[in-house]
Amino acid sequence: MTGVVRAAGTRAPEGHPGRWPALGVLVLAVLLVAVDATVLGLATPYISEDLRPSGTQLLWIGDVYSFVIAGLLVSMGGLGDRVGRKRLLLTGATAFGAVSVLNAYATTPELMILARALLGVAGATLMPSTLGLIRNLFHDPRERSLAVGVWGAAASAGTAVGPVVGGFLLEHFWWGSVFLINLPVMAVLVLVGARTLPESRDPDPGPWDPASVALSLVGMVGVVYAIKEAAAHGFAWATLGAGLAGAAALYGFVRRQLTIPAPLLDMRLFRERGFSGAVLADLLTVLGMSGLVFFLSQYLQLVQGRQPLEAGLAELPAAVGAVASGLVAGRAARRFSVRAVVSGGLAAVGLALAALTVVDRSTGCPLLGTALLVVGVGAGLSFTVTADVILSSVPEERAGAASAVSETAYELGAALGIALLGSIVTGVYAGFTAPPGSPAAAHASLGGAVEAASALPADRAGELLSAAREAFVDGLSLAAGAGAAVLLAASAAAWFLLRGRRLEDSAGS
Repeated sequence: MTGVVRAAGTRAPEGHPGRWPALGVLVLAVLLVAVDATVLGLATPYISEDLRPSGTQLLWIGDVYSFVIAGLLVSMGGLGDRVGRKRLLLTGATAFGAVSVLNAYATTPELMILARALLGVAGATLMPSTLGLIRNLFHDPRERSLAVGVWGAAASAGTAVGPVVGGFLLEHFWWGSVFLINLPVMAVLVLVGARTLPESRDPDPGPWDPASVALSLVGMVGVVYAIKEAAAHGFAWATLGAGLAGAAALYGFVRRQLTIPAPLLDMRLFRERGFSGAVLADLLTVLGMSGLVFFLSQYLQLVQGRQPLEAGLAELPAAVGAVASGLVAGRAARRFSVRAVVSGGLAAVGLALAALTVVDRSTGCPLLGTALLVVGVGAGLSFTVTADVILSSVPEERAGAASAVSETAYELGAALGIALLGSIVTGVYAGFTAPPGSPAAAHASLGGAVEAASALPADRAGELLSAAREAFVDGLSLAAGAGAAVLLAASAAAWFLLRGRRLEDSAGS
């Protein structure tokens, strides 16, 4: 009975009158980012064949977007609070579409890495703005929970639409076409968003602090780069130097936020146990899942020989599960508890990843589909509830900064997951025994092995591909086991950190 007098004479908080159409525009922004993230995995074998990147360059293509976006999200969240979230969202969407063209027409690995980095700059403006606008559009807590659920479901739907549409395009066009699908979505978002979205900002934000922006970016990129290099190549003085420089920059960032009158990120938010627990749960969840997700498309195409569209359809159960669970997550958290839903969701993902440790070259759809469905359901429950917890922990004027913290945890987890778990896959793969005379490129990546095999006699090509695929599957199984351990640990941490936390309820209910 929204909009009528409630018990005890209270009324439901009124939201923006056009909040539901405005939510539709925000959903387009989420789809824009989600589709881009998923089509990259499908296109990776084609990019590898065409641009011939080294194993390290291939990992950079996969994770430089997350490095940059993780380093800039907090800064962009604060910028949206200052200049206006609508303005930042529309500007970022326009830039996202323009840079997508550069991704599509990259001709070298280096240019592709640069294009992905620039896309990270544009992407950093989108996600904090969408969640921040939801916080200001929806004042009733139950409506906001539903809106966050729709927002999360849209992200999951993007992960479903991306592989299917991307698979169709890869079967009929060149790999760059998968990035051009961003353009029509961006155009609709900008044209409709300019008319329907309300502007919102912090009424007293204080001055912009470029020093904090630089410290955040240098710190995040330095630390993640060091972890990635150490995982892939072992200890080196240059790696240690980068890690120490990044850690020092992050320390300086935190100190500066505690001392300046108008910080980009209010560090006092982390004193709230529910806020910190939700952020940590997000980070660990994505860390444990991302390595597997990044290599799953390569497994389906290069190991099992599926066509891109078939590979996209095989990944569909995860998105279906996430959409369905995201829409009911808020209701479930109110009926049971926040910690039960989040911890239970994370445990389900961990068990599903553990089941994937038994995959081999001929694993069929029943096991893969069931495991991916459980992954989607668990992740949808967890991400939706933690996003609601984070948004409800802050006042409206700080919604952009709080949303940026949530998205930073997500992107940092993705970067760390691809770096650490991805390095497990590549490390195990690189050690396989190839037939004498096989090119060195065969050890750099599975795509390199497929390319090398095309130039060998049939018997040697078959021997090379068999050994390479077996090694890749061994690495994938080991990464799935490591991811399962991370998710189960995250489940236990969420159970304790979210103790007593409840979602806001409607006034008077």
